[in-house]
Amino acid sequence: MTHTVTLNGKPFQVSGHFPQKGEAVPAFSLVGKDLADVPLARFAGQRKVLNIFPSIDTPTCATSVRKFNEQAGSLSNTVVLCISADLPFAQNRFCGAEGLDRVVTLSTLRGSEFLENYGVALSNGPLAGLAARAVIVLDTDDRVLHSQLVGEIRDEPDYAAALLALS
Repeated sequence: MTHTVTLNGKPFQVSGHFPQKGEAVPAFSLVGKDLADVPLARFAGQRKVLNIFPSIDTPTCATSVRKFNEQAGSLSNTVVLCISADLPFAQNRFCGAEGLDRVVTLSTLRGSEFLENYGVALSNGPLAGLAARAVIVLDTDDRVLHSQLVGEIRDEPDYAAALLALS
């Protein structure tokens, strides 16, 4: 399935199946800050907020990581996974410099199939190969409580809607 998002109003294709409310998501394995493979199963029994974005080194992406880190402390039995194509070194450097310790950063370095499996693969334009901006909230059984594929890549996700799905 193909969706369209924009960057500064210019349309770009996003491929793969974007999970919808009630669906079970596929398992994944991404790369953690210590370069170890981190499977979705590591967070079994917890609710999960998948904050997916192109690169932590852009203003909107950085803001989303900061805002979810700020909210994460008040979420019971919930982990916030910040997922991008950035190398774990860059993700770790950013979070360390910003004092962000309530989110888990994961890289698609060895998990590029995640982009297609979760329907966030930018497939054309200057950001091809990166993730579109999206938020997917999962329950303890990895079923979707909320999902948002952000229509304009430069826009922030709807934090309130994501957090409301957890209440």
